[in-house]
Formats: sequence, structure tokens, C-alpha cells
Amino acid sequence: MSSNQTPQAAAVPVGGGGAPDARQLRAILISVSIALMAVIASVSGLNVAQTHMAVEWGASQTTVLWIINIYTLALAALLLPLGAIGDRWGRKPMLITGLIIFGAAGVVAGLAPSAAVMIGARVAAGISAAMIMPITLAVITSTFPEEERGKAIGVWTGVAGGGGILGMFLSAVLVDVADWRWLFVLPVVLVVVALAMTLKSVPNSRERSTHSFDTIGALVSTIAVIGLIFVLQEGPERGWTDPVSLISLAVGVVAAIAFVAWELHRRDASLLDVRLFRERGLAGGSITLLVVFGVQAGIAVVIFPFFQAVLGWSGLLSTVAMMPMAIMMMMTSGLAPKMAAKIGARSTMTVGVAMSTLGLALMALFASVDGGYLSILVGMLTMGIGMGLSMTPSTEAITSSLPRAKQGVASALNDVTREFGTALGVAMLGALLANGYHSAMDDKLGGIPQKAADTAREGIANAVEVAPSTGSQAQGLIHTAQQSFVDGWQQAMWAGVAVMGVLLVYIALRGPKGSDPAITDEAETTEIVAVR
Repeated sequence: MSSNQTPQAAAVPVGGGGAPDARQLRAILISVSIALMAVIASVSGLNVAQTHMAVEWGASQTTVLWIINIYTLALAALLLPLGAIGDRWGRKPMLITGLIIFGAAGVVAGLAPSAAVMIGARVAAGISAAMIMPITLAVITSTFPEEERGKAIGVWTGVAGGGGILGMFLSAVLVDVADWRWLFVLPVVLVVVALAMTLKSVPNSRERSTHSFDTIGALVSTIAVIGLIFVLQEGPERGWTDPVSLISLAVGVVAAIAFVAWELHRRDASLLDVRLFRERGLAGGSITLLVVFGVQAGIAVVIFPFFQAVLGWSGLLSTVAMMPMAIMMMMTSGLAPKMAAKIGARSTMTVGVAMSTLGLALMALFASVDGGYLSILVGMLTMGIGMGLSMTPSTEAITSSLPRAKQGVASALNDVTREFGTALGVAMLGALLANGYHSAMDDKLGGIPQKAADTAREGIANAVEVAPSTGSQAQGLIHTAQQSFVDGWQQAMWAGVAVMGVLLVYIALRGPKGSDPAITDEAETTEIVAVR
């Protein structure tokens, strides 16, 4: 199976309805973008309400983290199976079903009387998000004609990349001006709008396959993703050598190996044809998204404590401070297809990765306590531009490497890669920051009472909290913690620069060859049902 075949236009609807015109395509793009925004906003929105949930329910920090992480775990684990089911059952019915369940789960979460009910609602939301997210991209790649597909994917990528920061901003506003339970109003409203537009505008497309559904592959892939994502989420908290972490890692790795072996055995009847990773488009696009999203997520982990504990900003102001990077990312995601058409996908991705690397290096070089926000702003803007330029052609390279009948699977693979990158980036850069902070603090706590020093070593927020108990040494301890945090920040950023540098060399040498690989159909056929 090859991605380098004759380009194919969007399939024509069955029943004489004709291909969607420009107005319909615009309505389709708006519909799926709103649905995607609801899912993305829910990934990060609850982060701003951790304290509120803990106080209201008397919940432990572990319980609160599970309320947040269980959504991502369910989403990531079921993306591939539900994307494949959507290909067969029909993408529009899958999208509608997902939106209905997601909206209902949001209502239950907003009214949840306990942490247990909230966790259940978040599980339901994560499962339905796995029904929605891959279908939104699959609708674009299976409906839009080739000449419009890149622009549409650019819009989708911009929403996927910047939507999390935008969602966090709107969530912070709601928490500040109203109540934390109002956080769920935003995704529910978005779902209602997306559902109404989907019923009216989105055509149905489905795969007619001669092969049976790969049930074993779906189950094994789910186990693999749960094991690997779980250890990335829990490892920093439990410890990487904790028995639970080690068992989770072992289960994930063994299941991943078994999945690859089974898919090679199934060949053309597989859930995901892993042989396609030999091609530059799928391999390069996947690796780029893994690294870029990992670095983005890691940046979010280290940058918010900088704003809040070092600069003393509120959660809302800290979120506003992230918006310039999100805006640049969304803008350049839309420009990337034009650039790829002129200089090629590989060159565009190379420029994007290079800009992202430069942005990280600028933050590592100039971040300082005294320099404040301006010391990192240029780096943030540069990184936002680079991420926008690299994400869109990477996404298009992935979706273009699988046939049109497998676009739900292609889109799910794209999303799974993002989720893995996010979890990996948070775990790795967060750990590097923590280790750098601890190392810097160990040499600067002379004269501080032992109990206060032990607390201050745990993190910058702990140091700020315990500082008043040290009397005249309070200001010195706070300044020491702030400077140590920046030292740890710089170590994490330089590690990110090293990883991005390796990616830059890889993409420059082994990136996708063409500017727009073709989406092809082979054994299976796709039927697109006219909108009526």
C-alpha cells in the first residue's frame, strides 16, 4: 500500500446530490471545528478548578488529578477503535452519537454532587470525545476536494493546537466571575451548536470493507495505550520505580509489541497497517506531532508556575499571558498549507521545527526573575509560529498516508500521537524542572530552619507558602526559590532544544517528499451520503 498514487478528488455523494459546494464545505468545516473545540477545551479546562473541587468535596490531590486525567486516559485509549468503527458505521452517526453523550456527560459533571459522580461523568466524556475527535478530521479528509483539503486541515490543526489554551482562558474567566461548575457550560453550549450544524450540514461517509473488523487489534491497542498513558500520568506522582508504574509500563510495552505483531499478521485486514510507517509521510508526520505536542505540553507545565509563583500573577492573568503563543500558532496553521504548496511539506516542516527550536532556546537563554514576562515573550511567539508551521503539514502527511476508507483510523492515529506526546512532554519536562529546582535549592538553604527548608525543597509554591514562618529570611527564601525555579526551567528548556534539534535533523533528511500526498482507496470503498 503506498501513499504515492494518483490524486483523487472528494467522493461524490450517492443519490445524485453532487459534491458539496463552497457554502456547504464552509458549514462542514465550522461544524467539525466547533465540535473539536468542545473536546479540546475539556482537556485543560478543569486544571483551573483543582482547588475548588478539593475544597467542596474534601477530595485528596490524587482524586482531583484522577478527575482530570481519567478524561485523557479514556480519550486516548479508545481513539483508534472508535475511529475505525466510525469508518464502518458512518461518520455522521458516530459524530452525532458522540456529541449527544458528551453533552449529557457535561451536564452531569456540572451538577455532580460528589467526586465519584464527577469521575464517572468524566469517563463518559472521554469515551464520547474519542467518538468525536477522529471523526472531525475524517469528515474533512473524506469530504473536501484535494485543492481545498490542506486549508481545511490547517483550520482544524489551529483549533486543535490553540484550542486548549483558549479553553483554559475561558475556563479561568468563568471561575473568576462565576463558579467553577460553570466550566461545563462552555463545552455543552459548543456541543449543542455543533450538533445542530452537524444534523443540517455534515454529509455521512462510511467504509464498505470486504474484511471483518479487527476486534483483537482494537482490544490490544486499547490495553497498550492505557498502560503507557497511565504510567506517564502516574509515574511522576508515584515514582518511576513504584510497582504500579512498572507493571503499567510492562503491560503497555508488551501490548504494543503484540499489537504490531498482530497487525502485521492481519496485513490488509488490520485495524492499522503498521507497514505504512516505512513511508516518510506517516513516520515523519507522527514523530513530528509526538515531539511538538510533547514540548508544547511540557512548556505549559513549566510556564504557569513561572507566571504564578515567580511573577505573582493570578490564574486568569497567567492564562492571558499564554494567548499570544496560541494566536500565533492558530494563524500560522492556516498559512502552512500555502507555504507547503510553494516549497513542499518537508521544507515547511523543517522551517517550523527550526522556529520552535529557536523559540525554546530564546526562552532558555533569557528567562529570568528580574526580566519577567518580556524575557520569555519573544521565545513564546517564535515557538508559536514554528508549531503552527509544523503541525498542519504533519497532520496532512498522516491522513494522506492512509486510504480514504480508513480516514477515521488515520485521524485517530493523528490524535493518539498528540495525546502520547502531551503525556510524555508533561512527564519528562515536568520531571526535569523539578530535579533542576531541587538541585538549585539544595545549595541555597543555609541558615533556613530545617523544617522550612524541607518544605521549600518540595516546590516553589511550597516555598512561597512556608516563607512567612522564617521571619526576616522570608524575602530571601522566596527570591531563592524563584531563582531556583528559573534554573530548573532553563534545564528543561535546553533538554527540549536538544530533542527538537534531533527532530530537525530527522525531518530535514527524512521528512515527507511531496507537498500533498494523495489519499487513496484500495480494497475498500467509501460512500458519501448526500445531505438532505
